[in-house]
Amino acid sequence: MIDILIVEDNDTIRQGIAMLIDGTEGYRCIGAYRDCEHMLEEIDEKIPDIILMDIGLPGMSGIEGIKEVKKRLPDVEIIVLTIYEESENVFQAICAGACGYLVKKTPPAQLLEAIKEARDGGSPMSSHIARKVVTLFQQKKIFDPSPVPLLTDREREILTGLVDGKTYQAIARFLHISIDTVRYHIRNIYKKLQVHSESEAVAKAIRKGLL
Repeated sequence: MIDILIVEDNDTIRQGIAMLIDGTEGYRCIGAYRDCEHMLEEIDEKIPDIILMDIGLPGMSGIEGIKEVKKRLPDVEIIVLTIYEESENVFQAICAGACGYLVKKTPPAQLLEAIKEARDGGSPMSSHIARKVVTLFQQKKIFDPSPVPLLTDREREILTGLVDGKTYQAIARFLHISIDTVRYHIRNIYKKLQVHSESEAVAKAIRKGLL
């Protein structure tokens, strides 16, 4: 069972997401709040697996809310769910401790999959948002200072293809290699980065400045 908290000031959206979660086997909404202040009053008792967090909230902003949650419960994963796609918002959310970033128009099935992916250690975000994050991290030159795994030029090319949202087939065509060769390099990338999904590989590459 995945326990989820929702922080969303729009009543209709908040209630709709809560119904979606409670209506899906394996998922449970254990709290839904219109602001960070009320969520923070109860989070220490509820201890969710995942928080879906809006950014534009009354009172404390979602960015500040993320920082406060991560101070108290560093193992809780936070997915930003917002209408804002500006690079600076994405950058601030990731730096604050969010593991993923989705827009509110994300289809229900994709939202549920993103929640599961985050619970399993992934970093769900759409390819165009991932590209924005890569660009901004490069501009600001702010990266994870921990040791950087050594990737080959080919592995970097394939990882860049993933960031751009290309399928394995598209990457194979672009690089004039077979799909099996792409899969081989993907396995090596996962092993070197110690990840288990495409989005997690992209997020880790972004944080370590590998692209």
